Amino acid sequence: MLTEYIGNTIRNRRRELGITQPHLAELAQVSTNTLYKLERGQGNPSVQVLSKIIAVLGLELSLVVKQKP
Repeated sequence: MLTEYIGNTIRNRRRELGITQPHLAELAQVSTNTLYKLERGQGNPSVQVLSKIIAVLGLELSLVVKQKP
């Protein structure tokens, strides 16, 4: 569920900016295959990979950990 949300967010922002998947992969210095999988909500991307992609897209990565009530 989280990977699908991340993938959709990346895909939508990439499209807003008019960037193709291969071009984003090149700009972020990740493989095209990694980006394809990420946008489909597949795989388990590292924080490093996500950081590279979101930096190019002008997004911010944040992690919130909450204690259950």
